[in-house]
Amino acid sequence: MTAVRVHHYSVDPANLEQLLARRAELIAGIRSGFQGLLETRLVRLDDGTYHDVWRWENAEEMAAAVAASADFPPVAATMALTHDGTVQNGEIVDER
Repeated sequence: MTAVRVHHYSVDPANLEQLLARRAELIAGIRSGFQGLLETRLVRLDDGTYHDVWRWENAEEMAAAVAASADFPPVAATMALTHDGTVQNGEIVDER
């Protein structure tokens, strides 16, 4: 079943361009090591916070990437530009 990892965070507007550049590098790096990443979407919400949704082929691929992320410096560099972050994992049960 398709899995998702959803990060919710805030970004100082002065850091947004840098976050987008680092996030692009992070995504490219994850994709080079883990084939299960299907898509990512960064959504700015009405309150100015962001939902960063990463969609994976399955929970196993996602878990492997998450486990390896502690040793992948672009993760820390990207997340250092965010604050008040939370993360949740889930599975897609219906889409139309």
